Amino acid sequence: MLTKKRPLPWSVLSLLSRRAAHLARQQYDVIVVGGGHAGTEAAAAAARVGAETLLVTQKIQTIGALSCNPSLGGVGKGQLVKEVDALDGLCGRAGDWAGIHFTILNRKKGPAVWGPRAQLDRQRYREFIQSELLSTPRLTVLEGSVEELLVTEPNPEEPGHHRVTGIRLANRSQPITASSVVLTTGTFLSGALFMGQTMSPGGRFGDAPSSAGLSHTLRERLGLRTGRLRTGTPPRIVKDSVDLCQAELHLPDTHPTPFSFLNKHTRCKPEEQLPCHLTTTTPGVERVVKESLHLNCHIQQDTKGPRYCPSIESRVLRFPGRSHQVWLEPEGLTSDLLYPQGLSMTMPPDMQLRLIREIPALRRAEIHTPGYGVQYDFVCPTQLSPALQVKNTQGLFLAGQINGTTGYEEAAAQGLWAGVNAAHWALSLPPVALSRTESYIGVLIDDLVCRGVTEPYRMFTSRAEFRTSLRPDNADLRLTLKGSEEVGCVSSLRYREAVRVRDSLQDALAALHALTLSTNKWRNKLPGLQMSENKNTLVTAGELLQYNHVSFEMLASVFPESLSPYAEFSQRLKIEAVYKPYCDMQKKEIERIQREENMSLPQDLDYFSLPVSLSQEVREILDRVRPSTLGSATRLQGITPAAVVNLLRYVHATNAGLKGRTHTNQPERKEERDEERCARNASLPQ
Repeated sequence: MLTKKRPLPWSVLSLLSRRAAHLARQQYDVIVVGGGHAGTEAAAAAARVGAETLLVTQKIQTIGALSCNPSLGGVGKGQLVKEVDALDGLCGRAGDWAGIHFTILNRKKGPAVWGPRAQLDRQRYREFIQSELLSTPRLTVLEGSVEELLVTEPNPEEPGHHRVTGIRLANRSQPITASSVVLTTGTFLSGALFMGQTMSPGGRFGDAPSSAGLSHTLRERLGLRTGRLRTGTPPRIVKDSVDLCQAELHLPDTHPTPFSFLNKHTRCKPEEQLPCHLTTTTPGVERVVKESLHLNCHIQQDTKGPRYCPSIESRVLRFPGRSHQVWLEPEGLTSDLLYPQGLSMTMPPDMQLRLIREIPALRRAEIHTPGYGVQYDFVCPTQLSPALQVKNTQGLFLAGQINGTTGYEEAAAQGLWAGVNAAHWALSLPPVALSRTESYIGVLIDDLVCRGVTEPYRMFTSRAEFRTSLRPDNADLRLTLKGSEEVGCVSSLRYREAVRVRDSLQDALAALHALTLSTNKWRNKLPGLQMSENKNTLVTAGELLQYNHVSFEMLASVFPESLSPYAEFSQRLKIEAVYKPYCDMQKKEIERIQREENMSLPQDLDYFSLPVSLSQEVREILDRVRPSTLGSATRLQGITPAAVVNLLRYVHATNAGLKGRTHTNQPERKEERDEERCARNASLPQ
């Protein structure tokens, strides 16, 4: 179901902005600062949970803007988009509405690591996000710049040294109060723009810099540890000045695959999709980079940049003598610009023009907007809980690049989860968490809060231990029901659809396993079936579907009455059958991790006086990070297996003592002994 969105002209946006400013209340449940990918998902999620929400952004017309590359998804990133959509987020449906080139990356590999990806029309994407937000119940959008956070004494009944109670806007005398605040400042937190030898304050070209008061509050008032990261963007090139005949043509998929589980098709018809083109750098590009180094102050600094999306200067310096790929990507159906993916650069504009013209397809290229670099502050994410709440500050949540990540998809995933938990905090509901055993969002958050970052964090499928279970195709089954029943952020429409899909898949799998024949009979019914002739055992249709050359359609042609009703799920049933043996093998490991995740560690635990055999180094790590569960503690860098065993014994001894004081009946003592035996037998990570 692809809902049509009408574009909102600037006159309407301006009116809505003034109206929001005029009607803005002085008290909200949740305030979200920032209108990027993290902020929009956070605001929408908080409102869906039921919180009266205020989204504050510097410019209402830049809400949903694609600041860098005009694309969504990819390997690892596409999984995040599917999960955000399964939790009723915005970006998946926006991608289906704005996509102009859809493809599945990694298709030659297994479906678990397929990467749904789309090139986007910048204008369409922005229009969709703005239309969604401005029509969301309980959500107000306000233009303004946040001057500072309102900080007061903490609630003594909750952990933390401070409590955030709202914000103060620049040029506005009255503060706006709220029970919780979500900061999604992106690259604007003490942001600085670099081009050649010039530097100016800001987080994005053409936008005003953020207030220095916000950075001061985080560092000085709240005592948070911060760091400095950098990123960059390439120049935008005039399409008509490029000779695309000298680049390699790459066509989109013939049948576009939507991101959203609610959509059966995309807005862009298959025949309307635009191609991408691939070219490479030349020795001339390397020569221009080296000649311009003395004019490039951004590249000379030590601030860490994105390892997996480096500037062309970084790539040339790290890998001299090599050619590097450059993708020429369309920016929209009617746009006259191309985005040269792989040519992020911060040298002076005249040198940028020299550089791109060293590439054959770009010999006569003209630059519409030069590339530039950005440096910005981030908060070390080990200071956050799995709910993305700052541990020492009640009611303050962080999401997106402020946590040290890079990419739209990582920001959107964090934003949704921070918005959900900010709403839960404001409405006096318990926090919710996602385990790394059930979602890529859980992997992302767990990596951030347990391990921190030393460079901008990007999601890959290799970061997930259980990626055969965490596939793009089953994100709805994994998360939508939980999102409705436990989290409260999923609409009734999506919930009903997820229940229908779940029940249909269960019925289909039951039908497959009910069809049992001998191998000889299967060979008779399916000529050409590659099964051993010496093997004459009973095989179910579900087991047969695990064979590479057997499709659901083949089985349905033999048993139409039993299987034809489930034809719409043919690909999902094939994937379920292929991965079933692997998922079954992982169940015990998943159950072990889930047991550890259920063992809470008090946030006020004094690790230095804990009567457990722990080294001073381990105590310092535990005290600094303060993991919320035993499972989180096992993944901290520097925590030894012996320390985990001793900590596990302490947790069980403490829990046993509590149970002994409150329960005395025999069955529960037996359950306690069983639990302790499970703990002793649990295999701990080495």
